[in-house]
Amino acid sequence: MKAPDLGIRIGVFEHGKRNSISDVKGVKVGHVTLIKGRGKLIPGKGPVRTGVTAILPHDGNIYKEKVLAGAFVMNGYSKPVGLVQLWELGTIETPIILTNTLSIGTAIDGLLDYVLRENEDIGVTTGSVNPLVLECNDSYLNDIRGRHVKREHVVEAIESASKDFEEGAVGAGTGMSAFEFKGGIGSSSRIVEVEGKKYTVGALVLSNFGKREDLTIAGVPVGLELKDWPGRGGSGKGSIIMIVATDAPLTARQLNRLAKRAVVGLARTGGYAYNGSGDVVVAFSTANKIKHYEKQEISIRALPDSVLSPIFKATAEAVEEAIINSLLQAKTMDGRDNHIRYALPKEELVRIMKKYGRIEE
Repeated sequence: MKAPDLGIRIGVFEHGKRNSISDVKGVKVGHVTLIKGRGKLIPGKGPVRTGVTAILPHDGNIYKEKVLAGAFVMNGYSKPVGLVQLWELGTIETPIILTNTLSIGTAIDGLLDYVLRENEDIGVTTGSVNPLVLECNDSYLNDIRGRHVKREHVVEAIESASKDFEEGAVGAGTGMSAFEFKGGIGSSSRIVEVEGKKYTVGALVLSNFGKREDLTIAGVPVGLELKDWPGRGGSGKGSIIMIVATDAPLTARQLNRLAKRAVVGLARTGGYAYNGSGDVVVAFSTANKIKHYEKQEISIRALPDSVLSPIFKATAEAVEEAIINSLLQAKTMDGRDNHIRYALPKEELVRIMKKYGRIEE
């Protein structure tokens, strides 16, 4: 269940068919979810509440046909891998992997296993590869010290990627919290018309941030209304990874600009980028492919900056709703030391939204 299913409208643009990042042609998402044990934390052994999420920018060989990309770091309390080369060259050349903070090393290895298997020329007749891995800390529910994500889980997530995928407490989102409710994976999309042509903007988030009282949905102070709902605990600092995809033809410079607008959507939900928060955005366009072995002059299609405002607005809307959808799609989950994160209570949410006149019948 997503926000529109409850009559909650966020923004003004229409959704894509799936209301997810996979509405952008070629984009697919895959998960591996790891759940094992319950009760008292035994460091290194469990309970396990974690996983891997893989985002594929297109169906082909991403290393051989790279996509243009940009990124923005709102607050750098984070351990992303691959952003330096992304900024330098303006491209993505691997699937994007999301996981927990202490599994980034294993995620890199698993991603490299996959990319090297698919590209036997790497390290032989061509150079290296830039793995792109991003993380959030799921230690409130998960035995993060156990590093239960294995290399094969990363490969499995990539190989299972599909246009239709689960959201909520799945994949990298399995052990994540948002606004002291159960968070995780959320997605949304927008269709925007620019100079008579329609484009799709899609967002996927890994939400793991926020204090309860900060939660805002479609302008309504839902967190304040639910401040005494059970399940509170933890610092509320957390982090969020935001992935934005579009089929609009944009340059890497423009995608850096687009990435910044994702934070507008984050702010509208009650994200304040607290000191201990890692708020990272990666944005890419599927409109241009950069061939790895290209030696000749290349042509890149791009919209002029003067017409980008609707796409910026659509990005903010898609990210805002993706965050709310990560809450609505998640189910209540217990974890280490009997910690529990309750799902956002939908009946109470509808009552609150009606109270403020924000439900569309």
